[in-house]
Amino acid sequence: MQDVQSGPAAVALAIDRVGVKGLRLPLVVRDLSRGRQHTVGRVDMSVDLPAQFKGTHMSRFVEALEHWSGELDYQSHKELLSDICRRLSARSAHVTFRFPYFVKQASPVSGASGFMDYDCTVVGEMTDGKLGLTTGVEVPVMTVCPCSLAISDTGAHSQRAVVRIEVRFTGFVWLEELIAVAEASASSRVYALLKREDEKYVTESAFANPTFVEDVVREAAKRLQAHPRITWYRIEVESYESIHNHSAYASIEKARGPEGFDAGPNDG
Repeated sequence: MQDVQSGPAAVALAIDRVGVKGLRLPLVVRDLSRGRQHTVGRVDMSVDLPAQFKGTHMSRFVEALEHWSGELDYQSHKELLSDICRRLSARSAHVTFRFPYFVKQASPVSGASGFMDYDCTVVGEMTDGKLGLTTGVEVPVMTVCPCSLAISDTGAHSQRAVVRIEVRFTGFVWLEELIAVAEASASSRVYALLKREDEKYVTESAFANPTFVEDVVREAAKRLQAHPRITWYRIEVESYESIHNHSAYASIEKARGPEGFDAGPNDG
């Protein structure tokens, strides 16, 4: 049968990424408390395409995934990306895994337990056999506005916020470590299950620790910079304001140089 994809392109321009998106599959990830956790991943895969080829072979991405172990760790990620490069004769390959990750937590006073879910990502990029991995978490938190608290006779506005953390690292970093950084940087963490005594505790402790998005992003950055294995990070904090028709937002990005973390792109 004619191989149309390998024929010449009408417009001879190289393509940075071409591939498939939105594949779903069972996934096994490392779990700090239980060793392994089974979840469901959504996968995007792509390769570079030289200017002389009309198209890539989409079925080969799926074939590579079908031959993959389904366990998300450094070695298996490297094997998957290497296989994609080999099957598609590509110089570079990219794979993004998105999945929910579940952590069982106890409520602060009653001890009632429930599962919190966090949206996580692992992005792998391989070029000329060299692998780079970026891990990300999205963590819901609570913030109380310091300004509102200072100027009000009673109360202050509070809201749900989200802390998005992406890191690169040497060795290994647990998802639970990144989740803990995000939750410790806000006015309060949020919970899957709260009894009345828990609600009282969460509300009072959050109002005792008011935070702007600027406070949250700086505190998270301080904690990530102190982590010995993290070599780069990007943090985004978005507060879904309860009294405004917009969100508040702050971000920091930094990379570790020979003598510590270098200035990020917006630090001047």
